[in-house]
Amino acid sequence: MKAFGFWSFGHYGSGSAPGEYGAKEALQQAVEIGVGADDLGVNGAYFRVHHFAEQAASPMPLLATIAARTS
Repeated sequence: MKAFGFWSFGHYGSGSAPGEYGAKEALQQAVEIGVGADDLGVNGAYFRVHHFAEQAASPMPLLATIAARTS
């Protein structure tokens, strides 16, 4: 396989409702998805920017964390 990647749509809630994921959980899950994808041999990951969602307004820290944990 030459190249294989994925695009993460994600669920962006405020975390204020019972059982709803907040920023912390959304970022942790995004990192886990990136690491798991790397373990499977995926060589591309794309994450959306949501300017009005606090956990996804600035993707560079998320991408840097994933890059630090993957090859």
